Amino acid sequence: MDDVLALFHDVVATVPAYPKFLAEHGVDPASAQSFADFQRLPLTSKKNYQSRYPLAELCRGGRIGDMISVSSGSSGTPTIWPRSVADELHIAKRFEQVFRAFEADTKTTLAVVCFPLGTWVGGLFTLACVRHLATQGFPITSVAPGNNKAEILRVIPELAPHFDQVVLLGYPPFVKDVIDSGAGWASYDIKMVFAGEVFSEEWRDLVASRAGVKNPVHGMASLYGTADAGVLGNETPKSVSVRRFLATRPDLARELFGDSRLPTLVQYDPRSRFFEVHNGTLLFSGDNGVPLIRYHIADEGGVIPHEDMLEFCDTNGFTPTDGPDLPFVFVFGRSLFTVSYFGANIYPENVTVGLEQPGISDWVTGKFVLETYEDEDRDRRLRVTVELAPGQSGDKARIAEEILAQLRRLNSEFANYVPAERQLPEVVLRPAGDPEYFPVGVKHRYTRPS
Repeated sequence: MDDVLALFHDVVATVPAYPKFLAEHGVDPASAQSFADFQRLPLTSKKNYQSRYPLAELCRGGRIGDMISVSSGSSGTPTIWPRSVADELHIAKRFEQVFRAFEADTKTTLAVVCFPLGTWVGGLFTLACVRHLATQGFPITSVAPGNNKAEILRVIPELAPHFDQVVLLGYPPFVKDVIDSGAGWASYDIKMVFAGEVFSEEWRDLVASRAGVKNPVHGMASLYGTADAGVLGNETPKSVSVRRFLATRPDLARELFGDSRLPTLVQYDPRSRFFEVHNGTLLFSGDNGVPLIRYHIADEGGVIPHEDMLEFCDTNGFTPTDGPDLPFVFVFGRSLFTVSYFGANIYPENVTVGLEQPGISDWVTGKFVLETYEDEDRDRRLRVTVELAPGQSGDKARIAEEILAQLRRLNSEFANYVPAERQLPEVVLRPAGDPEYFPVGVKHRYTRPS
């Protein structure tokens, strides 16, 4: 807490926009001397802070950083975020934690950056952080084909035999597509780093099986990241083991997280990114190219102290895998990515588990669009449009039944709010790359407004 107070006073002294923001809210920065005072400071956001002041005034000393990243604009207009090498060094600590779990500090490692390259934060930021690890003595060699699948599948067979292991870094659906399109993965000792989407433990097991990952707890990790501030937290073997336990106990997951969805569960360093919870959504404070204080990122989620998590697990007869003694943050994502049906909130995370069941997962890519519509009788219907894997057909009735089974199991609102005769979803199958629902090269959205 002392660290975040020190950050606050430093931002007041060095960032031109922030004192103006406080003055507009009638706040004297000198009055914030305790953590309780800090918690009364106004929230910042893209709308009320980042977009209201000249870009340079948002940066320290009124100077724009040495590089620019741009947000994806998934919830609106893309936003410009300056950053610097210092930001990369800061975030590289999160990558270091993940790569140590992979034993990449001792094993020769080929890191294949599969995030899109360009102005977006994912690709170039990831490449920079991984290369920083190499300068610290990690025997890592990076290659950055970006999200060019053909190039990924070309370079890996040529380079992988020279290394002890290969780490693929990319968005979950894209990495799965790469695995499904290639062969011989078991011979490369594959590890994976993901970001950008919540996925189920069934998905983790499915992709691990296809890629020959021997231990999904130690060999696959998700990052909680954002263009606003880089990586905020990361999965560890400890957090993954807890999540996998909770995936088998939806009742305990609802008790712990207060929701039928299974969120991303990561650990974070409060000295680097300090989290708070406001009305069920996350705030963070952190030093970046644009330093942010009590920034409202609008992700639904919460914070669980490390001791509280261990106590909860112990009470329920589970011992997590060893890992860092850091607090946990869980993230559902943003509420706009839901569909309301008979008053029940239906989340993509609920539906995706149905598509990851044995047999069905062979037919589909994992992408789908969830929506509701009115039929000819003006009755509300639930539709799931599913992308078929190349060369596959699939059984619509079986897919619908499996989605229904998982919705009833995981989503108590759905099971209790939706009349039984309206619960079976309509399933529509479309070919891979369908231009209307699954255009190639565009960040996929799993819901459509009704």
